[in-house]
Amino acid sequence: MAELKSKQMSDALPTVACLTLSGGLQDAYTYCVRGKVFANAQTGNIVLMSQHFFSADWLGGARYLIPLVAFACGVLAAEQIRARYQKLQAVHWRQLIVLGEMILLFAVGFLPARLDFLANALVSFSCAMQVQAFRKVDGYAYASTMCIGNMRSGMEALSAYLRIRNPELLHKAKRYFGVILLFAIGAGIGGVLAPMGRHTIWASCLLLTVGFLLMFRPEMPSRKKV
Repeated sequence: MAELKSKQMSDALPTVACLTLSGGLQDAYTYCVRGKVFANAQTGNIVLMSQHFFSADWLGGARYLIPLVAFACGVLAAEQIRARYQKLQAVHWRQLIVLGEMILLFAVGFLPARLDFLANALVSFSCAMQVQAFRKVDGYAYASTMCIGNMRSGMEALSAYLRIRNPELLHKAKRYFGVILLFAIGAGIGGVLAPMGRHTIWASCLLLTVGFLLMFRPEMPSRKKV
């Protein structure tokens, strides 16, 4: 059975859709426009960094180390913002995260190619703040800027549904697969817009603006298993 409970708009699917589309676009942007560096797939950056360092290519390795460190700092910044501003009444602390992202990514659009290392660092920092702050969709834990965890959770829910036929598990699996699809669409949009060059990232700002505004809407009811 299910009962209704209050759900923050930051967890609602429309907001999550904007953030996830933006997350996919950001990864495509840094890879296609800013020198084939991942904005949020830090495992890939670690692999490439290690290959360069073990080949004594210190400068090449640093190109992947910088966004890795920036990502870690972004998680720290998001946690500090949450601890300091979570009791604000005028805006939700997650809206401050999105606002910070919008400012950073808008600035990235002005950085020339010679500052790709800084652009990648700022995008990775932004991605980390987002993935740390937004961790649920319809009450299910998820990641808005990467897919591996969502894929594992989606297949786990699908496997459980095939065993016990609980409709709630199928709903859960659909949510995860939907988020993965949105991320892929965002990445595809980023690839299509890549010929715009450094200004491509402003499309991500537009998506984040929509998500920011959606969070001003009243909280919505959602299902809760009992």
